[in-house]
Amino acid sequence: MASAIGDLLGSDADSLLNHVCKAIPKETLHLPGPDFVDRIFIPSDRNIRVLNNLQWLFQSGRLAGSGYLSILPVDQGIEHSAGASFAKNPAYFDPENIVKLAIDGGCNAVASTFGVLGMVARKYAHKIPFMVKVNHNELLTYPNQANQILFGKVKEAHDMGAAAIGATIYFGSENSGRQIVEVAETFYHAHELGMATVLWCYLRNNAFKSDKDYHVAADLTGQANHLGVTIEADIIKQKLPENNGGFKALNMGGSSYGKLDERMYTELCTDHPIDLCRYQIANCYMGRAGLINSGGASGKNDFADAVKTAVVNKRAGGMGLISGRKAFQRPMAEGAKLLHAIQDVYLDKSITIA
Repeated sequence: MASAIGDLLGSDADSLLNHVCKAIPKETLHLPGPDFVDRIFIPSDRNIRVLNNLQWLFQSGRLAGSGYLSILPVDQGIEHSAGASFAKNPAYFDPENIVKLAIDGGCNAVASTFGVLGMVARKYAHKIPFMVKVNHNELLTYPNQANQILFGKVKEAHDMGAAAIGATIYFGSENSGRQIVEVAETFYHAHELGMATVLWCYLRNNAFKSDKDYHVAADLTGQANHLGVTIEADIIKQKLPENNGGFKALNMGGSSYGKLDERMYTELCTDHPIDLCRYQIANCYMGRAGLINSGGASGKNDFADAVKTAVVNKRAGGMGLISGRKAFQRPMAEGAKLLHAIQDVYLDKSITIA
């Protein structure tokens, strides 16, 4: 293992690098690899054009040929407001710099809005796979609400040469039923046109915050993932789990919520972060749909936090990271360096599946 990775892991190095998952053994998973498209998607109902674009994703950037993905997502101009997102580095108000960062950072793809990618499509759509995020939660409605709405049509993404589309569903929200129907129809159309599909399987409900923030519970996020693969997302994006027992917490006081089996918490999972992430992967059809975890907000220890997330995801059997704010909320050269640090985890063969 590269000493730089161990240094960044610090006191967590032994626990993260030597853990062995016993609840869900690695032998039961469909793991990332150079043959992932052949092994997993050729037997599926995806058409040849989808296979081509999936293969393009896997053959791009520094991780080309590894079966792993490193994606730069910059939709925060809508999701978190442009001013709040880009004040730290105003260069990213310019869409071209977003694409340049993804290329300089060695990413497999750049994920952003219709507007960002459409503005520079003729110059860059053939140089790096585009992933168009088709729905967003805008922050001008007063009061603010959590409601993903479509911002364009699938054909627009296809016409600009996109390899994939992305979408978010806020599972657990009052709008989740409509979003499931909309995104399912959108993904079907994207597959028809030959584009891959990536689903942000996020939870959103004030009830999910009580003694802990169960928006990042392994059991609830795992079920969100399972709903995502049900509508044929090829790749699932999910936050790294931080706790467990969301179903149990929401059933306290005699109230009924969902269904659970105690073996979810005793036989299929432990409190170790790699086991929590593996439970998410189990809900992605045991890895047939790849799990990419999000990088999270920018903070004081971005390099260490990003590398730790990558180690957890890789050792759990995940497919990579999709990290945005940690990279673009800093000078471009430094952002590219952070993306390279994430990718180094997946390129390091000494960091094995737990």
